[in-house]
Amino acid sequence: MNIKAAVTHEKGGSFEIEEVTLEEPQSDEVLVRVVGAGVCHTDMIVRDQMYPTPLPAVLGHEGSGVVEQVGSNVTRVEPGDHVVLSFDYDGTCTSCRDGHPAYCEAFFAHNFGGARPSDETSPLSQNGERISGRFFGQSSFATYAIATERNVVPVEDDVPLELLGPLGCGIQTGAGGVINSLDPQAGSSIAVFGAGSVGLAAVMAANLKGCTDIVSIDLKPNRLEKALEVGATETVNAEAVDDVVEAVRELTGGVDYALETTGVPTVAEQATESLTQRGTLGIIGAPALGTEASYDVNNLILNGRNITGIVEGDSDPQQFIPDLIELYRQGKFPFDELVTYYDFEDIEQAVEDSESGDTIKPVLRMGDA
Repeated sequence: MNIKAAVTHEKGGSFEIEEVTLEEPQSDEVLVRVVGAGVCHTDMIVRDQMYPTPLPAVLGHEGSGVVEQVGSNVTRVEPGDHVVLSFDYDGTCTSCRDGHPAYCEAFFAHNFGGARPSDETSPLSQNGERISGRFFGQSSFATYAIATERNVVPVEDDVPLELLGPLGCGIQTGAGGVINSLDPQAGSSIAVFGAGSVGLAAVMAANLKGCTDIVSIDLKPNRLEKALEVGATETVNAEAVDDVVEAVRELTGGVDYALETTGVPTVAEQATESLTQRGTLGIIGAPALGTEASYDVNNLILNGRNITGIVEGDSDPQQFIPDLIELYRQGKFPFDELVTYYDFEDIEQAVEDSESGDTIKPVLRMGDA
């Protein structure tokens, strides 16, 4: 079938709305009519080839929509179901079998390879030429997407479907980084570096977990204001202080937990130094491959500090996304306050507003549920 998709043709290029051809779903695949898709930092770093998905490509990895067709072996969903599209994984490796699909041994191939790992084909083409598809198992910057049975998450129809796409990556990453990975105890302190959608989801999760000191650090006043609205107890504008670490320590005496969401190495270093004794830092922000950050080894050893990497909030989307939706229903996880909607045709404006920090979480609307 011919569909509309935002095609990225070259490194650093724009997202061009064009007509492309989408294949029929294979036996384990699902055809989804996309209703909404979040715009995420990862889309931009792949556009800029900091992660090397082959171009041209259709990106987008926070899709939500309605199942239109299923392959012959699919049993989890059927046509008409509302679904959120999340990351893909093989389902067979040790991490997947242990309930940690975000650390799938074949994660890169399933999410950044631009093709089906099983046969290296892409479901997308244009004028007979291959286009990288199946980005994060979906390529949802399009009116239709091919996903797998593994990475479609059925959801109830009592919540706006166009709102739910960011749960597939950014929101579950921030929330899961706190709830699943750091697992702070009630009464503990946390500093969240970066107040984009990932960081603010983490702030909301820290509030849910009962952290009594929740410090949000960012450069943008509008984001820091939102952080206070969704659960932060204190904020630090990194441009308004001489020493970010000292500012965090003055507020907290050093935090039990820190979460780095910006992908900036110097910020990761600041986050490490903001920890108290036996504190733990989670690294979420993704810089270019090969990026290094430094730390004082003895500061880690003598203070008993820990640093851990976090992918997708160490989430099992089939369980965690419905949990987050239920928390949203109960008014305990108001992630809708982070969302600004854009028409699909305005994708370049959405990207610009995201990169400038004017919009926290852009969501593209492709059509009605």
